[in-house]
Amino acid sequence: MKTSEKKHQLHLIVGERRELPGGLLHLVLTDPDGRVLPAMAPGQFVEVAIDRAKVLLNRPFSIFNRTDNVLELLVKPLGRGSEALFDYEVDDDLRVIAPLGHGFSLPEAPKRVLLIGGGVGIAPLLYQARALNERGIRPTVVYGERTAPAHEICARFRQVADLEICTDDGSMGLHGFVSQHTAVTEGDFDLVQVCGPMPMMKAVAAIFRRRGIPCEVSLENHMACGLGACLCCVEPTTTGNRCVCTDGPVFNIDELTW
Repeated sequence: MKTSEKKHQLHLIVGERRELPGGLLHLVLTDPDGRVLPAMAPGQFVEVAIDRAKVLLNRPFSIFNRTDNVLELLVKPLGRGSEALFDYEVDDDLRVIAPLGHGFSLPEAPKRVLLIGGGVGIAPLLYQARALNERGIRPTVVYGERTAPAHEICARFRQVADLEICTDDGSMGLHGFVSQHTAVTEGDFDLVQVCGPMPMMKAVAAIFRRRGIPCEVSLENHMACGLGACLCCVEPTTTGNRCVCTDGPVFNIDELTW
């Protein structure tokens, strides 16, 4: 999980925006002068200043994808800040701090890797799947949603991974939770990486701890500053309390007191 500590203040514009099924917003951000974006590792996050929300603090978002000239975010409306992002249109500008935190491990090939995402927790896993592809690893992705997920998201994952779907209502894939999928309960993997709601991550972590398979989770504790100053996101670990925004958000489950 070793990643760059250098942070950049970016002024980006909305290049594209799409509202997707399930209430998600897909934002494509670019530098207005065409400059190359700073390096960002899968599993890191960014902080976005959402001036229109009239909120004091920035809001954290996982990196859905990053190329030299594009930063992509998936946004779910969970409060005033994230809801206000739906009001931004193409060519509107946003202030972004990036990259923040420490991301997922990137094993050398050949390794069998399972990625598990629940809800908007799927967001950091596309960039991770792309990075694994660059190392000759095609991961399996198990994606859990309440109902059939957006076709666009599924199509992006199928380009870089073997995708399995679980839905609460049975409208696509397995009718049930990701913790019930055979890839989770029986699959033969060398490494598992997870992001999603805390109950889901704890259930999955318990399975892989019992099975003796290394597992990393990306925590979504409430963050205020994103820089380790406010201590809002502290998580108890086997080595004491640690800030998720600076020591994480990705932790090996052996580090956690779950």
